[in-house]
Amino acid sequence: ADESSGYESESAGGERAAAAAPSGTRGRQRRARTAFTSEQVCRLEKTFQRQKYLGASERRKLAAALQLSEVQIKTWFQNRRMKLKRQI
Repeated sequence: ADESSGYESESAGGERAAAAAPSGTRGRQRRARTAFTSEQVCRLEKTFQRQKYLGASERRKLAAALQLSEVQIKTWFQNRRMKLKRQI
């Protein structure tokens, strides 16, 4: 899968994470869950405290700095905004 699509993520160690497909998927591969390092989460949280939404250029820079895909950054921010909404 294309790395920028977010369908194949990397684990904290940098190697590809493998996920077993559930029995009822008929050959479809399930997207692997990303294991963020504590440093990545810390940087993401600090960025989120400053701004809740990232533009494309900001997302690109952050993704490069954290060695993640732009899709992973986008998804993390979406999930974090939903977490904040539930807390409020």
